[in-house]
Amino acid sequence: MKKLLLSFLLMMGLPAMAADYSYLTFETTDGAKASVSVEGLSMTFSGNTLRVGDLTFEVSNLSRMYFSDSDVSTGVEKISLEDAADDAEVYDLNGHRLKKEQMGKGVYLVKDKSRTYKIVIR
Repeated sequence: MKKLLLSFLLMMGLPAMAADYSYLTFETTDGAKASVSVEGLSMTFSGNTLRVGDLTFEVSNLSRMYFSDSDVSTGVEKISLEDAADDAEVYDLNGHRLKKEQMGKGVYLVKDKSRTYKIVIR
């Protein structure tokens, strides 16, 4: 029954909704969550197994799936420095305030009026 319902949702509901979100998130009956990017998303069924990108689930162990703006499996939201406000403050991990031009490879804390977050430049 779950396989039939998932197949129906995939054929009817997902294409229209996926354009507004970056990730499709799966929650299992034990509460674990995992997300996959909707960009280039492919799903296949084999018996009771659902394969989504590089993730594999037993259909009987899935409690729900939903679209999300962030990857809940890692708890990391992808943000770039360009997303920061113009007056955002940038700090290195030693607490020194930097100008955006001074940033090289490394980990930085960015603070703007609404939030503080970490940025990794590779």
